[in-house]
Amino acid sequence: MNFTHHEPVVTRVAEQHWHALDDGRVVGRGEASPRPDGRLFLSIDTWLDADFPRLAGAMLPALPRPLYTVVDEADEGLRSRWESAGFTTRRREWEYVVPTAPGPVLPPPGVTIVPAADQELLRSLDDVIRAEIEATIGWPEMPAEVLGRSDGGLDLAKYVVAAEPGGYVGLARVVAVTRQPRIGLLAVRADRRRRGIARALLTHVLDALYHKGIQTASAEVNEANPAATTLFEGVGARRVSSNLELVLR
Repeated sequence: MNFTHHEPVVTRVAEQHWHALDDGRVVGRGEASPRPDGRLFLSIDTWLDADFPRLAGAMLPALPRPLYTVVDEADEGLRSRWESAGFTTRRREWEYVVPTAPGPVLPPPGVTIVPAADQELLRSLDDVIRAEIEATIGWPEMPAEVLGRSDGGLDLAKYVVAAEPGGYVGLARVVAVTRQPRIGLLAVRADRRRRGIARALLTHVLDALYHKGIQTASAEVNEANPAATTLFEGVGARRVSSNLELVLR
């Protein structure tokens, strides 16, 4: 179906949603999504590139600063449109494809790698790790898929943990997505690092996926985190793309 494209009218259809309308047809959408760390991320999707600045022009004055968005670094057109709206590059994340493989690495003595089974222990570890992140690199440096706990709980089925007799000391979260599982978070308590726990968690996850017939998983690693880069590349992970986080201050 063809129709003549006029200059669209941008309408705020909900508190954090905008539509660009051409003769009643939706030709563009904009959304502002709050993340668990409190930051506000934007997305704009339009049929025509020319409609992007119209949506941005309606959204940006209505929202508090700072504002963020994430783009595929290879999508130069989309990156340019956000930059034209005033956004600048804040950081880069490498997108990895991680091959699964049998034979997990054994954890250090006294540590076992098991499925998460205790909500309170998992929540306690999550609290410790979140506090350590906030005190060191800060939440803004964490990947976008770090999950919140709006109901105070965590989905045990997504987690594998490193357990000691006194509780959990490390965790890995695997999220099932359409094309391949995503390793969304891999973290160890600061006082238990450099003992091989993170590698044991990662190889346990890859072994479990391998025995389910899954050949690869995906993961994102901040380019400013050399320890994580070394860990993933050490199990054969391959960089396939990169994402840029942009900010408007």
